[in-house]
Amino acid sequence: MDNDVYGHVNNVVYYSYFDTAVNRYLIEAGALDIHAGAVIGLVVETQCHYFEPLAFPQRIDAGLRVAHQGRSSVRYEVGLFAQGAPMTAACGHFVHVYVDRQTRRPTALPAALQAALQPLHTSA
Repeated sequence: MDNDVYGHVNNVVYYSYFDTAVNRYLIEAGALDIHAGAVIGLVVETQCHYFEPLAFPQRIDAGLRVAHQGRSSVRYEVGLFAQGAPMTAACGHFVHVYVDRQTRRPTALPAALQAALQPLHTSA
């Protein structure tokens, strides 16, 4: 998934970066067990706005915040930056609905997830 024929990372890869930023944060915060957790997040909506191209092997920083938290869903907003750049190369959002791993039915956000999300709540 290096550069495409136009010399930059293809647009679909940005969505992978969003997924990685959210899940890495949740795993490191102890709020997500991707292998055995009883509750998992399913993506139900994504959107991305592109401003500057990113290219491999450029290092990329991601900024993450919670824009909305419901009973069983979270809207994350992600900004992708070329390392050290003051402006976003791309920004977008990513909505997870949290479901029971077995039934795939929406479930209330577990306490550990709610605690992990608290520092990500910021104003627009």
